[in-house]
Amino acid sequence: MTLQKNAGAVRRFAKLARFGAWLQNLPNKIVPPPFRLIQIGSAFWQSRALYVAARLDIAGALAGGEASIETLAERVAADADALYRLLRMLAAMGVFEEVADRRFKNNKLSSCLRPDHPNSVRAMVLMHNSPAISRPWFEQLEQGVRSGGVPFESVHGQAFYDYMDDHPEFDALFAQAMDSVEALAGDSFATDFDWSRFERIIDVGGSKGTKSLAILKRHPQLKALVADREQVIQGAAQFWQEKGEGAALQRMSFEGCDLLKAVPKAHSGKDIYLLSAVLHGFDDDTCVTVLRNVAQASADSGAAIAVMEMVMPDSPTDIATAAFDMQMFVNTRGRERTLAEWRRLFDASGLVLQEVVSLRTFGKILVLRAAHCASPV
Repeated sequence: MTLQKNAGAVRRFAKLARFGAWLQNLPNKIVPPPFRLIQIGSAFWQSRALYVAARLDIAGALAGGEASIETLAERVAADADALYRLLRMLAAMGVFEEVADRRFKNNKLSSCLRPDHPNSVRAMVLMHNSPAISRPWFEQLEQGVRSGGVPFESVHGQAFYDYMDDHPEFDALFAQAMDSVEALAGDSFATDFDWSRFERIIDVGGSKGTKSLAILKRHPQLKALVADREQVIQGAAQFWQEKGEGAALQRMSFEGCDLLKAVPKAHSGKDIYLLSAVLHGFDDDTCVTVLRNVAQASADSGAAIAVMEMVMPDSPTDIATAAFDMQMFVNTRGRERTLAEWRRLFDASGLVLQEVVSLRTFGKILVLRAAHCASPV
């Protein structure tokens, strides 16, 4: 029996996504090639302008309504003329709105830069444009392409996750960015997959448990165990309490875990492991290590395993998918994978792929079980 829900809505989303990808490529068809190449080549101007706006928290300073550039400059401790030129560019991009001469307010896009907005992506913008992430793109991408090495490691002298362990401020920013993924991807992971068939989620590498909490709110029979690095989950319960989470939080527990060594053991076939956007940051050998640990922890009970990841099309791909893959190349030894590539990892890990559940977002849920206890879901 399938775990897919809302199949019709998912198919309609897929059609809209294909149309969106076609629209995204439309400038390549209608803009003269030399000018289009210059647009692409200078696109980093836009990302840096957005980054500075996020750093200054201009959207937060405009939360109360419109303001003159002089008032706004005073609020964010900036030079008024320089700030005006920055906001003029951003408004031309569709971020912020100039309502009168030198007066600005938030619009639909800039509101999502407010720290208190329910769909805030401010942390994601800050993380992607931080010096830690930007320098590998600017300084070592060419060498990485020539050698196959990891640009992040060339710049910082250590692997991405080791760097996070040694830089608590960046680690906290990364965790905040991961907690805001739902604003990007939506909640289809909670609605398009039939979680009602289970009793407990074991959320491996789940950070503070954002996804588990979203699922628990929709399924009162579920409990969740969130397992991640000790420094990630420390204070997670208090974090949610301060945000006003109540009943669902009472059904969550947290456990320190090094998923390269072992993961919490399943209790029954009504448990389901969730690995959301964990494996794409690892090379194949490390993925197999993690998956074998999960297979071993689930084997006695026959618990299911839900791997939520992007599945790259064989050919051709869209810009968003290809860009995510390049981000993996620049920062980690991981990659986005095709379904055939995922299958090879599962086969090597003693796991059987039982179903591919599509979602109304860029990811899918790959449903697995340990090979010796695989049976219809």
